[in-house]
Amino acid sequence: MRRYAAILAYDGTAYQGFQRQPQPTPTIQAAVEKAISRVIAQPTRIVAAGRTDTGVHASGQVIAFDVEWKHGNDELLRAINSQLGADIALREIWRQERFHPRFDALWRQYAYRIATPATRHPLLTRHVWQLIGESLDLERMNAAAAICLGEHDFAAFGRPPQEGSANTMRQIYLSRWETESGEFGKTLRYRIRGTAFLYHMARRLVGVMAQVGQGLISPGEFEAILRSRDIARAKLLAPAKGLILEAVGYPQRHATESTTRAEPLDKMAAGPEGRT
Repeated sequence: MRRYAAILAYDGTAYQGFQRQPQPTPTIQAAVEKAISRVIAQPTRIVAAGRTDTGVHASGQVIAFDVEWKHGNDELLRAINSQLGADIALREIWRQERFHPRFDALWRQYAYRIATPATRHPLLTRHVWQLIGESLDLERMNAAAAICLGEHDFAAFGRPPQEGSANTMRQIYLSRWETESGEFGKTLRYRIRGTAFLYHMARRLVGVMAQVGQGLISPGEFEAILRSRDIARAKLLAPAKGLILEAVGYPQRHATESTTRAEPLDKMAAGPEGRT
């Protein structure tokens, strides 16, 4: 048996999150495991860098699995992708012994997109939160985003994903809003990179920052919510469809394309420049 690592991308719209659940609940993990099992003709289990929620997408999820395979990496990539639906695909695959996507990870990076069209745009429905006719103040939103940098207790914005855990401290390296112009008009993109995330943390941060951008609360009130550690005060949970797991960072010995494609941190790049 050899351990393989891979970069996985998916549109999470039709799935009840990443983690396998009892059949017939559709999940990303179950779909990928079924595809690999068909290729190698034996049951297979995968491990991932993180578990995304129902409706959340990924372009840089990292997974690993152990299989017997006598051919090349490209052949394995094509064989697995041939067994997957159009909304899931492996982007790259390679041999990586003694590698665990979750426990070896240094950071994860998510992106969230918001659009404010005058009328609803059907082609944005699956991947962008549309705030119809709203006006968002990017400067105010970035003032709130900057408050998240560093190590904080984010209990007001999420709960520990591990049952029984009380640890809500998280280190955030990147927290920034930018504008994007594309075929479907201007969108706002939020990127956040941290050691790990609480359950619903990124979506609650986005929801409350959107309220800051609308002028409903001030950046100072945003900071007060963070300091309160009271999840009842973070009232707006942004929809899952706007969230994408973009990249995961690893030490030099486990560098991945997902690491190298992530925007580098100013003098703090946790990920390496290459892959072994």
